[in-house]
Amino acid sequence: MRTNIIRHESMMVSYDVVNGWVVAEVDGEVDAHTAPLIRDAVIKLLDEGHRHFVLDLGFVTFMDSMGLGAMVAITKRIREREGSLRIASVSGRVLRLFELSRMRESYDIYPSTAEAVQTAPSPGSLARWPHPSPG
Repeated sequence: MRTNIIRHESMMVSYDVVNGWVVAEVDGEVDAHTAPLIRDAVIKLLDEGHRHFVLDLGFVTFMDSMGLGAMVAITKRIREREGSLRIASVSGRVLRLFELSRMRESYDIYPSTAEAVQTAPSPGSLARWPHPSPG
């Protein structure tokens, strides 16, 4: 059952748990006003005991450097809890932002949420973050 965790005038976040993953779907703009809300929502879910996340960015209409900063902050928090993070359904525009910031190789990015949740999470998968595993 999908649960709304953020409702803002330019963005909404809802989540569901699928195959051991918290799938957080972000809908709208991720900027200086909304990025802290997303970060705080993920931290709240971590505090509730969740450890493994898929961020579905398929409905993100805009993301700026503050959005990328929130991604880094979220990743650090998940890593501290020995969790895992996958990113799914990234639009070409948002993917380009990851590439320009040289963050593309630091994340596991999947074409769809269905593909991201296909395999169960493995604790500690962020141990080598922000550098990808060799091979």
